[in-house]
Amino acid sequence: MTARALGEELETSLRTVYRDVADLIAQHVPVRGEAGVGYVLAREYDMPPLMLTPDEIEAAVLGAQWVAARGDPALARGARDLAAKIEAVLPARLRHILLESTVIAAIEHTPVADSLDMARVRVWIRERKKLKLKYQDEQGRKSSRTIWPIAAAYFESIRLIAGWCESRKAFRHFRTDRIRCVEFLPDRIPRSAKELLEEWLTSERDSDRGRTR
Repeated sequence: MTARALGEELETSLRTVYRDVADLIAQHVPVRGEAGVGYVLAREYDMPPLMLTPDEIEAAVLGAQWVAARGDPALARGARDLAAKIEAVLPARLRHILLESTVIAAIEHTPVADSLDMARVRVWIRERKKLKLKYQDEQGRKSSRTIWPIAAAYFESIRLIAGWCESRKAFRHFRTDRIRCVEFLPDRIPRSAKELLEEWLTSERDSDRGRTR
């Protein structure tokens, strides 16, 4: 990587990059290269576990608070564990930022309870497997859908599963509190997760533009 690219990523000057890389080399960090050519860090080198700035610590605290309050039970537990792990590895001079945080994720609504195991749903999304849902919409109409789940969306008080619906041949969103029954199918989704996610995001942007016209 060139010094210019490093400077842009770290938002600092070329002079600072040259100085800091020289300091790293002097401390026997396996950096190879030179000014005007670029630098390479040996692949086998392990960085310290966490090198966080105060802003990054507060961002992590705020995110963990939000997820702990609004995530499904497994995600909420993960958020609390994450905060504990960050506290354990922070140097003493930065730990007070975490313990005495001045950022708060305000809770305005109590999340609606899920009617299914969201932790398992997230596993199915990662493993690219199909779900079969018994769903009831806001008008009380019931339907059976087989979907290719691509994302779980967490809002202030509700959660949605976004996926490709085989019967509608289109992307659809399903509120988790309106799913009456779910079957975790072993069938693999026949398309790549990246491709489906990009198509879904494009369809969402098109819908937003249509609503604003």
